[in-house]
Amino acid sequence: MSVKRSVTTTISHMLIAIVVLSILSTGLAIITLIASRTDAEAVNISGSLRMQSYRLAYELTTDSPDLKQYIDQYDASLKAPALDALNRFYIPSEISNEYHLLLERWNQLENELRGNRPENYINQLTSYVDQIDTFVLSIQRFSELKLRVATGISIISFLLTIALVLYIIQFSRRKIVEPLNRMVRASHYIQTGHFDHQPLDVAQPTELGVLATAFTSMSTDLAKLYQSLAEKVEEKTIKLTQANRSLVVLYDCLQALSVSQVDRQCFEQVLSIVHNSENLVVIRLEVQDSGEGRWVLTEGDEDKNLDWQFLSLQQNEQHLGRLSWQCSDTAVHPQLIENVANILSRGIYFNRAQKRYMQVLLMEERATIARELHDSLAQSLSFLRIQLTLLKRIVPSDNAKAMSVIGDFDRALSSAYRQLRELLATFRLTIQEADLHEALNQLMTPLQAQTTVPIQIHCALSSQALNAQQQVHALQIVREAVLNAIKHANATLITVNCDSATNGNNMFTITDNGTGIKSLDEPEGHYGLNIMSERTSRLGGTLNIRRREEGGTSICLTFPQQ
Repeated sequence: MSVKRSVTTTISHMLIAIVVLSILSTGLAIITLIASRTDAEAVNISGSLRMQSYRLAYELTTDSPDLKQYIDQYDASLKAPALDALNRFYIPSEISNEYHLLLERWNQLENELRGNRPENYINQLTSYVDQIDTFVLSIQRFSELKLRVATGISIISFLLTIALVLYIIQFSRRKIVEPLNRMVRASHYIQTGHFDHQPLDVAQPTELGVLATAFTSMSTDLAKLYQSLAEKVEEKTIKLTQANRSLVVLYDCLQALSVSQVDRQCFEQVLSIVHNSENLVVIRLEVQDSGEGRWVLTEGDEDKNLDWQFLSLQQNEQHLGRLSWQCSDTAVHPQLIENVANILSRGIYFNRAQKRYMQVLLMEERATIARELHDSLAQSLSFLRIQLTLLKRIVPSDNAKAMSVIGDFDRALSSAYRQLRELLATFRLTIQEADLHEALNQLMTPLQAQTTVPIQIHCALSSQALNAQQQVHALQIVREAVLNAIKHANATLITVNCDSATNGNNMFTITDNGTGIKSLDEPEGHYGLNIMSERTSRLGGTLNIRRREEGGTSICLTFPQQ
């Protein structure tokens, strides 16, 4: 914006006008005074003409010899320089005309005087003196007029000077002081962080208008910058608050999983923390086993009008399941939900590792028991069998009573030895997988090698539904049932089915299409069914063994989840 009307130029013009006015008034006054410097002389000379006129009349009547001298003196007075100056251009024509008439009248009277005609002179003397009086009065009035003009010029100049000074003060106050005061107040507003100050006069075509425009533009830019900074600070504050809340959520989740035994309740607690923190409609954790088994944990109620969002759970490039959720108004923070998914992935992985570790401990303990049995009881039974064989050779065969006792002892020893072998086989069972489906496969592999009958496995039960102890006991019962089917059923198909019952309990069903079990009474010297029943009681469940109508045997094991 350019300056169209400079304040300094305007004030300079006003000051120059004051100076010019002063010069004009002073000059006019000086000119008036210069023009009036001979007025007094002219009045004096004009006034002396009356006296000289009367003196000439006296000298004429007395025939004075000095008459000619007085005539010459009168003529010199009448044509004096002070009176001759009345012929200048600035002298009013009235005074010049009266002076010329006075000169013409004197020429006539001078002729009368020089012709020695006193009567004519005296007769005209009165009118001539009146004419002189009129001339003197005109000169006096003209002198007074010049003084009044000089006085008027001085007064007008003074008034104009005062008016210009007042106008300059008013102009300075209106065009300089007031805009500057507005800018000062606006600067105080801006200094306190308020940019809604009183609008400045940007329409002035002066330097202050340019300054007001620049100040307004600067204020607008500062307001935008301040607003931008405030928004950024608010955004950073929101992000920091959200990050802090996310850290609290992650800390609580880690605390929920930082226990000696990670179980279902730990994961439910994590889902509850995330659900309450992020105001989710529902959040669901689905963990997939290697087979068809999976376990699902849900926090909240599903809204069918909302879309599901999913996030895969992986650990060491192994797919573990997925985390899904529904949110209504605000979207969940992606970094938070991703971190929660990582925590849950590690928790699932750690849960399986814990379960595998517990199973390893159980297997090692059982292997230790098997070694102790083999090293102690098995060797003792072998020694007794050897001693019994030697006893048979020593005792005569015709001693029926002794041979009967030896036979009973041999049968009892054989039964004990067979039970010991079964116990050793049971205790030496090795299960290294925490995943139920993989553990079943690992369990069935050596059994499948003992028969040509196909063994089908259908596992829809989640590994999380069993702890390590439950899984070991359940697998032992399954092994015993499958082994009995292989040995005694004469079946062409054996099926192992793991699923959840309608009441939520774990259910293991082993079926075959063989001849079917004849009686639940176990033959003498066999203890498999009793061991299965004992393990079932330890699981707190029920064992149902029945003969199928379509042929074969069905063994159903049900027990509550962990």
